Amino acid sequence: MRAAGSKAGARLATAQSHPSAEAFEGHRRHCSVAARRAPGTAVIAYVDASVLLRVALGQPDALPEWRQIDRGVASALVMTECLRTLDRLRLRANLPDAEVATRRATILALIGSLELVEVDSVVLERAAQPMPTELGTLDAIHLATALLWQDLANANLIMATHDTALALGAQAHGLHVVGA
Repeated sequence: MRAAGSKAGARLATAQSHPSAEAFEGHRRHCSVAARRAPGTAVIAYVDASVLLRVALGQPDALPEWRQIDRGVASALVMTECLRTLDRLRLRANLPDAEVATRRATILALIGSLELVEVDSVVLERAAQPMPTELGTLDAIHLATALLWQDLANANLIMATHDTALALGAQAHGLHVVGA
């Protein structure tokens, strides 16, 4: 993967590959995303922490379209969100160390497969602007990141999220949403 050129200070840190086949186990259902895309075009998705966590934790309601994503983009914020959530689960559910280590490695591998966009002043300024729907701070940062990436890359992007507020905000901005 290549990062799009820098525009107005937005920086893209890129990973080397897309999510691994091992991470996709159990997610073999038919995908409506693939049916909608033109032949020969890649499915590029902005992936939020809710999607990554459901895949990494092996939850049965994980994103069915996960296997169809050819290129994933996310805010660098997902690292903190995912690892903090795992730590809360460790404490609340008394997860054994071995399970925590396995889940952490899975989260890090998934994040390592994504093109990460740094949270910089451009992202924060965009997130601070009025939005057509009600969004909390983190959701506004995710949506601003997705919209800026789409503008910089000049590519169509779908929003992959299980967060209903983020999904509604993304739809209001014209993004196709899966997962919510």
